[in-house]
Amino acid sequence: MVEIYKAEPSPEYPPEEGCYLRGNDYSPVAVCVILNRRREETPPDYENLVRVAVETGAALAGTLQTENIGLEKVILNITANPNIRYLVQMGPESPGHLTGEAVAALIKNGVDERKRIIGTRSPTPYLFNISMGHIERFREQVTLLDFLNEGTVDLVRDAVRACYQEEPVEFRGYRLYDPGAIKKPPLSGKITWRVTHPEKEPKTEEERAQRGKGRAMVEWVKKKMEEKKSKSGG
Repeated sequence: MVEIYKAEPSPEYPPEEGCYLRGNDYSPVAVCVILNRRREETPPDYENLVRVAVETGAALAGTLQTENIGLEKVILNITANPNIRYLVQMGPESPGHLTGEAVAALIKNGVDERKRIIGTRSPTPYLFNISMGHIERFREQVTLLDFLNEGTVDLVRDAVRACYQEEPVEFRGYRLYDPGAIKKPPLSGKITWRVTHPEKEPKTEEERAQRGKGRAMVEWVKKKMEEKKSKSGG
């Protein structure tokens, strides 16, 4: 019998709250169902996929709505558990956020110096609230099983089971087995909330420079007003 190395997750695991269920902490797979509508409108079919994934043996399973803060939570939760080596992505793409495309691009290409996911058409794919260390560990730790625009009970059940195998099996174009935990310590960390509205951040250096000039002007006016008030004795 093959001995598969397993590790203890971080004591804070999973560090971020969200719309997910926690299953077997020693499982090699997490499941993400893209949510293409408001959270309160989550269809029962999506909830069923999440439940079936955990019942079949996933470590975590839940829905993902956005390509920025939502994805940051996924990254933090997965990197807190070294046993998770696969991320199964399914469900219909979000036409507004292109969340599924952003996830795939992140794992393939990483981020640039501004923490923008490279190679995605997603409108705000910025990971401002987590460290580069978490981003790079996520990319190193997990393999994406991309079933975007699909989503059946049989698919999620079979995908999770395939990731559990001791010997490699072929599944939908992937060669899957449980490789064991990544041999690095779990990462701790929570979202900094330094940027709560990524969509409002400047998207180019020109926009950033203009914002800087605007802030400088506001500070100059504020300073002059204070000087005037001081001279008038008011």
